[in-house]
Amino acid sequence: MTTTAAMWEARAADGRGAELSAWVREVALPALRGSAGLVRAELFGAPGDRVLLITWWTAEPVPVPEPPAALIGRPVHRWSFASEHLESSEHPESSEHPETGAGPETCANPASGPDPE
Repeated sequence: MTTTAAMWEARAADGRGAELSAWVREVALPALRGSAGLVRAELFGAPGDRVLLITWWTAEPVPVPEPPAALIGRPVHRWSFASEHLESSEHPESSEHPETGAGPETCANPASGPDPE
């Protein structure tokens, strides 16, 4: 089983970062919930009104809906990454992913981010 991390990143229109984050929580995340293969979703914010949503999948990722044009300062960026290895402080050099049960060669690696639990 392969895990894919799908990253969705947007820069909000000036001063609208909080609104864009709220849109992700109220519209985008509910649109993804219940999708086949969705393991986890995590929302991040960064300076410059940037919003990042990372989702982990054991099936083909479902695309995040497009936000209203008035909320974004530039087109949304999207990337997908196939997992190659997983380690965490709770499961160092783990032979099994704590959520999916897959081996480390197929588990999500949240790119220097927090443990996927």
